[in-house]
Amino acid sequence: MAEENKITREEVPDACPHCGNKLSPWQQVLLATDRALVCKKCWYRIILDVIPTTKKTDSDKKNKG
Repeated sequence: MAEENKITREEVPDACPHCGNKLSPWQQVLLATDRALVCKKCWYRIILDVIPTTKKTDSDKKNKG
């Protein structure tokens, strides 16, 4: 299950999409892990979209109350 949610290297940007500031390797690791990062240059919030792969069934909804 954890392997299914891992973000591949190709999905993590090398630079800020707003100002183009190059992200350090450590910032790329943080972005891949947390899926959110603030650019140090322009303060733009870089958020990676995560699409949930599991759908809740009716029985799951009933169990929660």
